[in-house]
Amino acid sequence: MPATSKAAAAKKLPVDKGGPEKDTPAKKEFSAKQLVLGLVFGLIFGFLLQKGGVAKYHILLGVLLLEDFTVVKVMLTAIIVGCIGIFSLQALGLVKLHVKPTRYAANIIGGLIFGIGFAMIGYCPGTGAAALGQGNGDAIAGIAGLMLGSYLFAEASGWLDKTLLKVGDRGKLMLPEVVGVSLPVFLMIFLPLLIAALFAIDRFAAR
Repeated sequence: MPATSKAAAAKKLPVDKGGPEKDTPAKKEFSAKQLVLGLVFGLIFGFLLQKGGVAKYHILLGVLLLEDFTVVKVMLTAIIVGCIGIFSLQALGLVKLHVKPTRYAANIIGGLIFGIGFAMIGYCPGTGAAALGQGNGDAIAGIAGLMLGSYLFAEASGWLDKTLLKVGDRGKLMLPEVVGVSLPVFLMIFLPLLIAALFAIDRFAAR
């Protein structure tokens, strides 16, 4: 599709992606509310991770070795349910989206660091916290690394804003804009594909 057509489709997206002024709470009471909500939903998220079995080391290692696809099925289910829920609530005006900027250099480097860390320790941040909560002492190193990495990132954020984060900065980009279609059309194609992939993995993949 020509670039002009893609640009036209992008302009038609009925989505408020949130501006920079919306990314940081402006009021202390709003910030406290967000912290409480974050704690509550974080506990729920951790509980579901643990119950789904994805806080177990051998399950996580299995997906890296392409021997166990439990994690993939949990992630696909979460994406499908989340996609339907979020965009339904957004269409009803009950929530507003806060789309994070697409920055190629930062996304690629960050993804590589995340992947290497995941492969070395066998946990990602969410599953590491859930694993620690269920008594897996080997997750302590991962949590410590998470805290150290967060601190170093915060300390370097000013320098990163002026350098790395500017490389390949595409702004608040969404997949419908990339492929040049409207959001409803994208969802009507994307969701059935995800559902089909989920059923195919459940039916044919190794367990």
